[in-house]
Amino acid sequence: MKVRTTSLDPSTTNNYSKPTNKNSPRNHTPHAVHPTRTLSLFPFSPTNTSFRSIPKICNTLFSIHFSHVVFFSFLTMTEPPSPQSTEPPLPPPPSPPSTTVIHPRREPFEHGLLPIPKLIFSDPTQTLISFKHKLIELSSNNRVDSVAVSESLQISVEQAKLVLDTIASILPYESESDDTVDVHDLVLFLYIQSYKRLLPRTHKDSAAVADVWPSTSAFDGYLSALSPLQLVRSNSKRFTPSQADEESHQLSYLQKHMANIVSLLAEPVEGESEESLVLTMDRFEHLGLLIQYGDKGSEGNSLSQSSPFFANSDPDMPAVPVPASQVHDWLLENIASALEYIAERTSSKENGPVSASDQDVAMTDASTVSVKVSTSARGASFIEGISKSSYAKHASDIKGSSVKVLNCHESAIYILAPLRYATIYGCSDATIFIGAVGKAVRVEHCERVHVIVAAKRICIANCRECVFFLGVNQQPLIVGDNHKLQVAPFNTFYSQLEEHMNEVGVLPTVNRWDEPIALGIVDPHDSLSHPAGVSDVQTESATRVDPDQFTNFVIPNWLGGESTGSTKDNPFTLPEAYMASQQRNEKNLGEIRQLLREAPLEESRKRELSSALHVYFKDWLYASGNIRQLYYLQGD
Repeated sequence: MKVRTTSLDPSTTNNYSKPTNKNSPRNHTPHAVHPTRTLSLFPFSPTNTSFRSIPKICNTLFSIHFSHVVFFSFLTMTEPPSPQSTEPPLPPPPSPPSTTVIHPRREPFEHGLLPIPKLIFSDPTQTLISFKHKLIELSSNNRVDSVAVSESLQISVEQAKLVLDTIASILPYESESDDTVDVHDLVLFLYIQSYKRLLPRTHKDSAAVADVWPSTSAFDGYLSALSPLQLVRSNSKRFTPSQADEESHQLSYLQKHMANIVSLLAEPVEGESEESLVLTMDRFEHLGLLIQYGDKGSEGNSLSQSSPFFANSDPDMPAVPVPASQVHDWLLENIASALEYIAERTSSKENGPVSASDQDVAMTDASTVSVKVSTSARGASFIEGISKSSYAKHASDIKGSSVKVLNCHESAIYILAPLRYATIYGCSDATIFIGAVGKAVRVEHCERVHVIVAAKRICIANCRECVFFLGVNQQPLIVGDNHKLQVAPFNTFYSQLEEHMNEVGVLPTVNRWDEPIALGIVDPHDSLSHPAGVSDVQTESATRVDPDQFTNFVIPNWLGGESTGSTKDNPFTLPEAYMASQQRNEKNLGEIRQLLREAPLEESRKRELSSALHVYFKDWLYASGNIRQLYYLQGD
């Protein structure tokens, strides 16, 4: 099956799509504009009675200002959007067992891996122990800056700063400083750079998948051999792992490496042999970077207060250090219990009905048509499988601190909420707006997607023909196999945007949208094989959107939020070239509108002009792909 390659104008894609019910019909076949709706856009006509200039006027008007004037005028002539239909609430998910288990923190594994070869060591334990001692001698209060990290790891200062920013984005607490990092957090971060992501597993019906998606190429396993969506949807025999699969894989990694991880934090007892290692409560707390106890994680009690070693410690007295071997045994026992619990839960799901509230739903299969919107008990909301429709979530709809948008196609997704983390995975031909993300955004395996986001940082991996309208405080990171990416400054707002940005710590005064960092084309953290020599190739970076092609993105009024906020305009200042282009376009539009208003014509000539404009407008809707927006509006 060939993937459709219709390109969407970044200024207009789904700007005025009405949110539809998640069970709305998916197939909106374009035939003609709805016969009961009129397109009386202009009551006045120019003096040019031959109308020969109409095509030129229409092209200018429709292509540049569709999102601001033309389509808005159309909407004012139609019925107001019908309210979202109500449905009986889904039955509540089954109560979890009373047993509290250890979970891996997914953030370090999803947002904390950098494809920098010098961060990966053949013998990480011995190398990092000596590295830790060296840095502690150079540090002040066990914290080091990017210069010290650069010199110790023999990487550039720019890469060292990237390391510090990445660690700050995955910590379970707010960092003391953006310019320094705790040595123990640094060594744990460097150790998990050896982690290999889970290979896509064999689909239970491989033959059916092989009939739908293209077969592997001669470079089986090499990212460039397949488009991002082909890789996601699996080639002949692969299937994207579920959240439960990934958690089990992460726990297995921690189980295998926990002895080394504990040794990196432990210290010898003075006057005894080097084998007599102990962990203080402070060192034990650093394990909270990688694991959490219970579903609430960092939002609940600290890791030390959840353990039997330090739970009843007097806060005014230093806790007695605990033998490292005792901590190691306790962690392994809890990880084994967690793995057993996941296996039992997975087995019960396979043998019983799957609920829509399932927090570990697998990413939508190639032939799946259902829409799944669910919330994880550990703080992630999933928006999955939306096709040819619009969908919106507000702050009251988000039950956790992160969102994952998975496998959504030809749709408009609006997330108007403050978040800590956001992931966009396997989407195509869609516009995805995310309000404010205080930690990190990751966009992976997407094609022809327009992403609009205000965030602290963003990572883009293995994407093609995507446009990113960014308000980001740190340099965008581009990794993997990317093609024809474009970046532009942030271009929209909603009433609560500044409030949400302030809540999660995104600064409107800093926008580094046009300073992307491009790393290697091969990610050493995946488990795929790669042809010899490609590891040294730098990934393709992103180009800037031409200022003449830049326009504002308008969020529909009926998605403005639950309450009136103070934001009335784009909180990020536009660069001069983009501001000048926008002002020039607004001026041109004003002149055209003035011409239409002041032209004295007879009623018959006005009707002729109006009809001609309607014809050109409809032709432009089909040619540009914006006709789909009309079908979103009348989808219900």
